[in-house]
Amino acid sequence: MRNNQCKICRRFDQKLFLKGDKCFTAKCPLARKSSNTRRNDKRRRKVSEYGRQLAEKQKLRFFYGLKEKQFHRYIDKALRRPSQGNRDQFLIQELEGRLDNIVYRLGLADSRGRARQLVSHGHFLVNGKKVDRPSYQLKPGVKIAVREKSKKMALFQEVGERLKKKEGSTWLEINPQGLEGGILRWPTLEEVNPPANILTIFEFYSR
Repeated sequence: MRNNQCKICRRFDQKLFLKGDKCFTAKCPLARKSSNTRRNDKRRRKVSEYGRQLAEKQKLRFFYGLKEKQFHRYIDKALRRPSQGNRDQFLIQELEGRLDNIVYRLGLADSRGRARQLVSHGHFLVNGKKVDRPSYQLKPGVKIAVREKSKKMALFQEVGERLKKKEGSTWLEINPQGLEGGILRWPTLEEVNPPANILTIFEFYSR
């Protein structure tokens, strides 16, 4: 399964950070791939408009670790928005606001996949109450924390070191010592820098 995640990134010739911390190191297979090889790969590929739109959709779906039905629900919700101007921003807010994503963004897990597993096993509190649903939607001002009895787990003991290796997000707050944090404000598209063209994804689902 872990090797398959690397294959996904190689397929799109783009880092989707599916293996968390390893993706930021020289061990990442995509980082070892030479620029000449990438240029040759691109010259060999002839992609249709449908294929291009499908690829953009798949990149964002894999990036957040969602199944097709889950991802489609987020897209439908965004497309039902009356104003076209903010649909892309709304979609990113919905995806970034997932509990599993925020756990990962805060450095409380080394990948979104691991964050989803930890949430499902009930290791986190939201405003003092246990939540074990990865898709649980958070909002600015809501606090999340590692449950007291879970704090001794080795993964949570590594949070401080993990945060030193990652660039901080100004839209989040994190207390590494207390293993807690939350959303200060919604991020902009530029801050999230999604790995796909969201407008192209909307075009795909509007066909």
